[in-house]
Amino acid sequence: MFRPARAFRPARAATLALGLAAAVLSGTVPAATATATAAAPAAAGKVIWAADTAEGAASFAGVQCKSGNFGTVQDPARGKAWRARQAAGEERCETLGPDLHEGDTVYVGWSSRVRIGDAESRYVFQLKCSPSTGTANHPVEIDIADGRIRLQDWDTQHVAHPLWSAPTADDQWHTYTLKLRLGRTDGTVDFWFDGAKQTFTTGSGTYTGTTWDGTRDYLKWGSYHPSPADATNTFTSPVIATSYALAAGR
Repeated sequence: MFRPARAFRPARAATLALGLAAAVLSGTVPAATATATAAAPAAAGKVIWAADTAEGAASFAGVQCKSGNFGTVQDPARGKAWRARQAAGEERCETLGPDLHEGDTVYVGWSSRVRIGDAESRYVFQLKCSPSTGTANHPVEIDIADGRIRLQDWDTQHVAHPLWSAPTADDQWHTYTLKLRLGRTDGTVDFWFDGAKQTFTTGSGTYTGTTWDGTRDYLKWGSYHPSPADATNTFTSPVIATSYALAAGR
């Protein structure tokens, strides 16, 4: 079941308004500034789903992880966040988001930092389809290996199309926002990395290809690929929304 994020509840706007009023009375914020801030319109669109650390693992549609290796931590940079620890020898430690549908257009946003204890690659995000065999399997995925982050699209024949990459390092925070229009051969992908719109290897900012296949598609965050050493993905609560403004800057 879709759950709206607590961060977007009306109560937050009321709290903001009370805070501004107090600031005006104390003289720390000019009345004109407070009026302009309070009158600013809410971001267009709506939040379809967001994981909520207050609800724990039940905030996700499912968790595929060795018992005790997934939960929340207090990160010094991002506050309360999720941590998926893929133990050495384990195939995965991943969380599942809600199902998406062919024809949907959604924006997906989150931030993460990853530590990998070996030289093997890890998938840290997947748009996953079911069944896995005879389909694209994971039409859109982000992986990390050899000090680089990479975004790939996989077509209906399960052939990879590398779209983009950038350098990274262990425990380095990055912000991701994807715009996905779900289609078997005419889907589209747009991508923002650390707040900046990216150009793909095709020379375009929009890629057209496979973003949906099989009978069921959903999103996954965490760490995947059988490997000899631990890998940890610490990430903020993912958001699925109908506008960039509501998904970006997580």
